[in-house]
Amino acid sequence: MRWHSKATRLNHFDGLIPFDFKTEPADSNSKYLVNLLSLELTYFCSGLFFAAVVKKQVWDYALTVTLLHIIITSLVMLEVPMVWQWWLALGSGLFLMICNGQLISYFMCQNDESYVTFSLY
Repeated sequence: MRWHSKATRLNHFDGLIPFDFKTEPADSNSKYLVNLLSLELTYFCSGLFFAAVVKKQVWDYALTVTLLHIIITSLVMLEVPMVWQWWLALGSGLFLMICNGQLISYFMCQNDESYVTFSLY
């Protein structure tokens, strides 16, 4: 399966792409693949950004951004997303953002005395 070549060919770009959950989820649908790829890459890069800027509690910023994304998506599309593929992609992106952000912030602040870790005893 060559999904990467299909995902790079988007014939029409509109401003609703970051919020569109109504696109039919299929491997042959290039708009769906572009939406999925952009969501996951955005969440991955956001985790790196939060780790570099915030350095603590990346999970809190990740949850806040995801909640704002859900609210803005519902307002833009005028309905609450009920497509399970969209929720699965959003949840996996959130998990990716939290894991890579917390891991990087842990290694960046490992020698910092003020950085709270789980090993307090």
